[in-house]
Amino acid sequence: MTVPPPDHRHARYELALPHRLSLETTARRAGLHPELVRRLVSLSLLEATRDADGTLWFAETAPVALARIQRLRAGLCLNYAAIGVVLDLLDRIARMEVELRSRPAAPG
Repeated sequence: MTVPPPDHRHARYELALPHRLSLETTARRAGLHPELVRRLVSLSLLEATRDADGTLWFAETAPVALARIQRLRAGLCLNYAAIGVVLDLLDRIARMEVELRSRPAAPG
């Protein structure tokens, strides 16, 4: 039985890797120690991806997310578990606001 050749007509190829930040760059931009950043990843408070070597990589927005976490920690004296809850609620509120803005205005 022969296998047909792959159909490449609809294949998508990335022309460049998406820009991402290393652990050290992310930590430096946020003004934090890399171990704290690593800890926040392990607590699922910050998203990161790992490559085949296990190296952490972050989105360009990670320093902003870290600043948000630090503001909650310092400004409200929240522990990391509470910060996770607050971040989830803030994200949920943001999604609801976007949804409300995209709805047509009610008459009257």
